[in-house]
Amino acid sequence: MAFQLSAEHEAIREAVREFGENEIEPVAEEHDREGKYPENLRRKAAEYDFVAPSIPLEYGGAGMDKISSTIVTEELWRADPGIGSAIGSAGFGSNMIMEFGDEWMKEEWLPKIADGEIASVSMISEPAHGSNVAGIETVAEKDGDEYVANGNKMWITNGTVADIGVLMAKTSPDEGHKGITAFLVEMDWDGITTDKIDNKLGIRASDLAEVIIDDVRIPEENVIGEVDKGFYQLMEFFAAGRANVAAQAVGAAQGALDAAIEYANQREQFDQKISEFQAIQHKIAEMATKVEAARSLTYRAATQVEQNNQDVAAQYSSMAKYFASEISVEVADEGIQVHGGSGYVTDYPAERYYRDARITKIYEGTSEIQKNIIADQIL
Repeated sequence: MAFQLSAEHEAIREAVREFGENEIEPVAEEHDREGKYPENLRRKAAEYDFVAPSIPLEYGGAGMDKISSTIVTEELWRADPGIGSAIGSAGFGSNMIMEFGDEWMKEEWLPKIADGEIASVSMISEPAHGSNVAGIETVAEKDGDEYVANGNKMWITNGTVADIGVLMAKTSPDEGHKGITAFLVEMDWDGITTDKIDNKLGIRASDLAEVIIDDVRIPEENVIGEVDKGFYQLMEFFAAGRANVAAQAVGAAQGALDAAIEYANQREQFDQKISEFQAIQHKIAEMATKVEAARSLTYRAATQVEQNNQDVAAQYSSMAKYFASEISVEVADEGIQVHGGSGYVTDYPAERYYRDARITKIYEGTSEIQKNIIADQIL
């Protein structure tokens, strides 16, 4: 399937790329080195509609289609995956609110997310349950007109910086995936504590935390959607989430490729630029071809998500997530090789792209999980 981006799509790419070059790239190494969350950049990105770009216009968002938001993600990660992750994840959980939340939730919180005033968080994974969402052990017991939640969430993006969150908890613990409910919570409520995880391999500018839920009282009106239907609600976003990670991987791969090309055109050995050696030319050619293949598959997945072809979207988003993440690590690895010894130190961004790209093979379902999903769809 061929893709012809519209003039609007190309304008969005140009705008995000300009933002990345002017605002993100100059401070990327500093934020990575210090593990510093880029709140000011998040707020500035929101001025250009780069934060949660799919939020509808009536709630203060840009109302972008899936291809547009895919381009935004790709270009943010191209500039720097760590900062790109921080900006791109600032609206985590907002899709659940948009699709299933009551009107008061949308009116109160979505405009604040879209304008960068606050960040949101989606709390699903637990210490013993990552890919197995149905196995989560956090529970929320009904107590009058409230629920009392207890549990432990792990690997939570935006855990220490978010103002609101979507909490997935068991309301019918014996029912497995049939007993999960989504709740809207405010992160400063009594009983919610966070512990920042700062010993990460990559995307160090993005906030990651463990979240402890200890007798947190949640008003009944804060149920998102229907009680015990949270798993099914969540399933509607898995394809979109995996297509988004594919876009991240493509962006990181393109950034690594760009860095390798720039270095190859500057570095001289044996009285000539190394880009003139056939070995380097072939390496760059292979990297560029793989990136373009991953981009094409990612855009195809995004199109299926936009068209709401659920079974097809599930297949192609998993294919895109699997392929693009694997390619991203390969390309980043080859980028280090092009740099030689310079690629192994922080003087150049090559090593950072390598570290950052690696996460795309893990979260939103590992490569192994994606293979299972693909096989289920085609066998």
